Amino acid sequence: MRRRIVVTRRLFPEAEAILARRFNVTWPRKLRMGRGELAAALPAAQGLLCQLTDRIDDPLISGAPALRAISVCAVGYDNVDVAACRRRGIRVAHTPGVLTEATADHAFALLLAAARRIVEGDAICRRGTFPRWDLEFMLGTQVAGGTLGIVGMGRIGRAVARRALGFGMEVLYTSSSAARFDGADSPLAGVARRIPLAGLLRRSDFVTLHVPASAATRHLIGAAELARMKRSAILINTSRGSILDESALAAALLAGRIGGAGLDVFEDEPRVPRALTRRRDVVLSPHIGSATSATRRAMACLAARNLAAILGGRPAAATLVPTSSRARAGSSRARP
Repeated sequence: MRRRIVVTRRLFPEAEAILARRFNVTWPRKLRMGRGELAAALPAAQGLLCQLTDRIDDPLISGAPALRAISVCAVGYDNVDVAACRRRGIRVAHTPGVLTEATADHAFALLLAAARRIVEGDAICRRGTFPRWDLEFMLGTQVAGGTLGIVGMGRIGRAVARRALGFGMEVLYTSSSAARFDGADSPLAGVARRIPLAGLLRRSDFVTLHVPASAATRHLIGAAELARMKRSAILINTSRGSILDESALAAALLAGRIGGAGLDVFEDEPRVPRALTRRRDVVLSPHIGSATSATRRAMACLAARNLAAILGGRPAAATLVPTSSRARAGSSRARP
């Protein structure tokens, strides 16, 4: 008998085919499931494939006694109550790796757009108010030869660093673990330099954030950290909105304490604070760091394969919660 799973959003055809061949699938009635529809479907399910926007909390998990696996179609898992999953022996997987290059591209695109005032210039051209070329018109910040500070030197942080080398930038970074530079990252060996966060903020012309969301990283960049940055510095965030105190950022920009920002993620998505949307020195994008066709399709297929692997007793590509001692019979041990 085929296992039953719930999928909270319609996927690309190739990802749906992976699941349809293996499981009895409860799909959303429309494009995506609301919480009520999910709560009604989940009690009979052994597997769940969800999106980052689905809040998978303890009450929802408690109402799903047969649940053995959760696959998140995203890099990160802050939408899932991991502690509740661990208590029940539910394994959780996500999709890192496949979106590294696309997100690094987007981080660097925001950096360039903010530094060279691309959005402002586009608006001037569209309004028909281009006055003509002038020596001091639309002066921005030079990227080539500048200093880039990378907060979090995981896959995406390293990919951004490799791009910075092409611009002849000095690369500084912070990391919660010892970063290794080998293979594709070998150009960084002996070039990227690890220093404490305070020093990175003081020295960098551009600061880009690449750490996961957690209690420890909430508002990692707040008023005190922004005050340490150069008045001309530009801050980029393509990680999670909670890493940055948006109110503190708005105040720093208003006071001229930093030069600008490029943001793809926000604390209370999809709401974007008016204090940021009205500023010309902030470039905004709607959480599209991984939004290339190839990347999003790869994410959906990996999420589907992860779920199939866990329920089939095989290791998933990235499993976050090892099976506990109280795990249900038949589940295999995950990699930590």
